[in-house]
Amino acid sequence: MASSSTSNNPPVVIPASGNNIIISPLQRGNPVLECIRNVGKEFGDIVADYQVGRTTGVLFLSLKYHRLHPEYIHTRIEKLGLSYNLRILLILCDISEHREPIRELTKACLINNITIMVAFSFDEAGHYLTTYKQFEFKSPDLIKERTEKDYSPVLRTALTTISKVNKTDVETLRTSFGSFANISRATTDQLQNLPGFGHIKVKNIKNAFDKPFRNHATSLLSLSQSQGTASKNLPPPNLPPSAPMRPLRMELSPVWDIELDDRPSAEEAIGSGNDLQVFDIDLDLN
Repeated sequence: MASSSTSNNPPVVIPASGNNIIISPLQRGNPVLECIRNVGKEFGDIVADYQVGRTTGVLFLSLKYHRLHPEYIHTRIEKLGLSYNLRILLILCDISEHREPIRELTKACLINNITIMVAFSFDEAGHYLTTYKQFEFKSPDLIKERTEKDYSPVLRTALTTISKVNKTDVETLRTSFGSFANISRATTDQLQNLPGFGHIKVKNIKNAFDKPFRNHATSLLSLSQSQGTASKNLPPPNLPPSAPMRPLRMELSPVWDIELDDRPSAEEAIGSGNDLQVFDIDLDLN
């Protein structure tokens, strides 16, 4: 990876020209350039390493280089400033111990509002850069999930989620029973009479319609929650069984000595010759 620029003048962000990716001169000799295909490339004076759109800039970082020069990327992020609406840090993971460096770089990107992308080869990194450029003017609908509205595709999507059921089986079910409701009410014998429906496939279909949504895991969760409520009245698990339980409500005030019936009164104590001092205490309870 090339060293940072020594010029004191900040680079100027130039508009992307046509189908070209603008490349910083700092990236000359980077093998990732050979992996950028199907789009044009040209060098320009930009603050990022790759400008894949007029408002999208990419910084490139090899983890092997980052291990030797950890200050490099922080300097580049500082120079990047707020030059682009979408700022990307494209990391090439080329070392085995990569978890800690990626965790550290992720924190830096979160602080500086940068999107982090991780590639594990030069070809993958080049593919990311190419894709960003090719989708510069594409509608976001291209990457949105496509939701079917017609009955047949929806039925096929729903039934093929059942294990062992394929598109041919869905067509067989549709022509045999006519509707999703009739399929759900089909008996085991009716399903087994269909071509291509063996014991396992029929069992999976019946389980999908007849088995309750609450499974063993959710039952255990509910049981643990109820046990957790009941366990509040039990002693902590680290205490021995003989240890007294800590009450959940406040105890009554302790019995004072003056309230004990078996304690002799002052007159009895004096009459018996006991050495007992009597104090006359006037309490102000207001």
